Amino acid sequence: MNHPDSKYPPAVDPEKVGTYPARAGAGGGFVWDEVLEYRVWCHPADGEDDFYYAYATCEEAKAAADSLRNGSEEIEQVEDPLALILQREHINEVRPGEYEHVTDERIAEWPPEFLTRPRRTENTIPDFLAPDAPANRLDIIRGTA
Repeated sequence: MNHPDSKYPPAVDPEKVGTYPARAGAGGGFVWDEVLEYRVWCHPADGEDDFYYAYATCEEAKAAADSLRNGSEEIEQVEDPLALILQREHINEVRPGEYEHVTDERIAEWPPEFLTRPRRTENTIPDFLAPDAPANRLDIIRGTA
């Protein structure tokens, strides 16, 4: 259940939480379309394979991470939650300051703090890439331009 004062959106479809592939892209892309789930990655003390628990809200994931840190000797390390996001389109920075519009869908893991940026709109990427974009193009992504 989403907390009304949450700064992070809940998963778009709570029924699908936990069903997405474990492998995902890492970071990047500048924009997001949907939150699929929040993940808490765990690293077992015995060297077995890493695993994660999935949650519909960031608050649930944070509470679970705290609980796992305080209650399991079998887990050596518990990471802070990551958001699994869907990017229907995104921005690739080919070289510093050189950007391209990518229209291939992808799933990536992001720190939840990145979700304080506004969700992508149909104008976000064209405005970001426009020749008359502000000197600090990230202001468009942050919703401050």
